[in-house]
Amino acid sequence: MAEALCLGEALIDFVADVTGVTLAECPGFRKAPGGAPANVAVGLARLGMSAAFLGKVGDDAFGHFLADTFSAAGVDTQFMRFDAEARTGLAFVSLRADGERDFAFFRNPSADMLYRPDEIPEAAFDGCRIYHYGSITLIQDPSRAATLDALRRAKSYGAVISYDPNLRPPLWPDLDVARNRILEGMPHADFVKVSEEEAEFLFGPGNLSAHAAALMDRGPRLVAITLGANGAYLANRTAAVRLPGFAVQAVDTTGAGDGFVAGVLSELPSEDPGDISADDLECIGRLACAVGALACTRKGAIPSLPLRSEALAFLSEYG
Repeated sequence: MAEALCLGEALIDFVADVTGVTLAECPGFRKAPGGAPANVAVGLARLGMSAAFLGKVGDDAFGHFLADTFSAAGVDTQFMRFDAEARTGLAFVSLRADGERDFAFFRNPSADMLYRPDEIPEAAFDGCRIYHYGSITLIQDPSRAATLDALRRAKSYGAVISYDPNLRPPLWPDLDVARNRILEGMPHADFVKVSEEEAEFLFGPGNLSAHAAALMDRGPRLVAITLGANGAYLANRTAAVRLPGFAVQAVDTTGAGDGFVAGVLSELPSEDPGDISADDLECIGRLACAVGALACTRKGAIPSLPLRSEALAFLSEYG
């Protein structure tokens, strides 16, 4: 069975054909599979870890396209569910000249929002060493109940719990609800990754050390703050490291953070994440930054996630 379970939304990203335009101005879009937890599952599979995706899509052409894509990437999809009533979620993504994105989501509701605890069999947790989730399925029930129930079961199997808030303001009723609900998800996790912008959203202005401490005060034993092109900061209670970024020509940053998460999770030792040494944090962070950087060099999230051999070759070029 899979070492890593990634639960959450799977959707279709329609990525703008050209950069530097609004969604309304864009002449066309290219279909790309996506969804943050699904991206992490594919990232892990490409980095050599057995991974399964837990979630629900529509029983439609897009949903089956997603399942086929994940399976072709090496992800175990036997526990995916298909909803005959709700459609697969869609996101239209406009790319600015700097590679950053604007989103428009179509979920009224989408199938992932209707995922229920009883749709997750106990067999999914056999051999589970890592359970990864995000905040999107925490927005409302029943997907919230499914996320937390699976988390509880994964903990009972001794899994390390990984959480990526992955803030998407348009999906929340308002920003105060988003902040409170995202923070409610923190105490369950052993590892949390946030972007620099997300850390400031949650805790206000502050330096990396202060934001990392604020995250760990909520319960996580290992935290990572990604800094875009400037690298990342990783910390636990005994060590902290600041990793520089890698210089690449950014084409599309979609999936870079998910690639980073996959890089960290693929390298986590069996020991307590809170006991990882500074040297080991640096090694973990370098690989994660390399995966994130490579994910920026191609369009789309899943199509851009590198193989382990590609990430290691990229690192060797930098010495």
